[in-house]
Amino acid sequence: MIKALQHTDATTVADAVNILSDYGDKAMLMAGGTDLLGMLKTRASAVYPEILINIKTIPGLDYIKEDGEGLKIGALTRLADIVDSPAVRETYPILADAARSVATPQIRNMGTLGGNMAQDTRCWYYRYPHGIGNRIMCRRKGTGKCLAVKGDNRFHAVFNGKQCFAVCPSDMAVALAALDAGIKINGPKGERLVPVINFYHPLGLDLGPGEIITGIDIPKPAAGSRQPFIKHRVRESVDFAIVSVGAVLTVRDEICTGGRIVLGAVAPGPYRATRAEDILSGRPINKETAEAAALASVAGAKPLSRNAYKIEIIKTLVKKAVLP
Repeated sequence: MIKALQHTDATTVADAVNILSDYGDKAMLMAGGTDLLGMLKTRASAVYPEILINIKTIPGLDYIKEDGEGLKIGALTRLADIVDSPAVRETYPILADAARSVATPQIRNMGTLGGNMAQDTRCWYYRYPHGIGNRIMCRRKGTGKCLAVKGDNRFHAVFNGKQCFAVCPSDMAVALAALDAGIKINGPKGERLVPVINFYHPLGLDLGPGEIITGIDIPKPAAGSRQPFIKHRVRESVDFAIVSVGAVLTVRDEICTGGRIVLGAVAPGPYRATRAEDILSGRPINKETAEAAALASVAGAKPLSRNAYKIEIIKTLVKKAVLP
């Protein structure tokens, strides 16, 4: 059954915030709509919206600006524009590679950076269509338990699984966390900046009532830093990651002097492999060091009954990311 809803065009960030505040969980934001429309059609969400707030009509949120401190990207910037940006490709290639890995050209021409960051989990229990035996309730939807724990958990978390084992589906989040980026959030109390690595939680995003993502701030990486982004998936063109790795490594005279290694599709958010980073710091980049970092990257992993295979993929991708 098709349900009626209102549609309104927001003209400013404050306008969107006010409407969100007025309607609470009965309002949803729409930018590119590539994820939202699918959720509306299947009615998988616990709450169906009364109003859609179109934020594409807010001017000034589709920018890519570089200055001496780093890069600033608006939330409405299309993924295709990130791929094509000379500033991104030259100094932040990990970000261009991550954007290029997302879905298909058609999706990248519609999908926005903010939408990619805030997209809902792809867990098949969570997204079970309402029209096929009714939607499935779970802990993430506010009631019940995580059915993946004892069910089909092939693509679920091996790190930080608490209450919900669904993984973060955002490729951009992995690259941005490796770049130590922050998310600009506006709401009823003003603007705040949240590190990407802290934005994701097992039961959702760090967004309060009435809050909206407006942009991303990325500090300038060290000159000459290596920035690999590697994504393993079943089908190259359309699938979400089984495991991904994003790294920003500073190497001087073949010695790693610092960096960040972030894993994707293995936790509720991008997962920083700090033990692997510690292994690399101050050591030469060679096969032995790469293997040690790969082993350290899976320390503390707790796979479920059907996803232990991710451990070997993580180690393989980390080793590949470390070696030139």
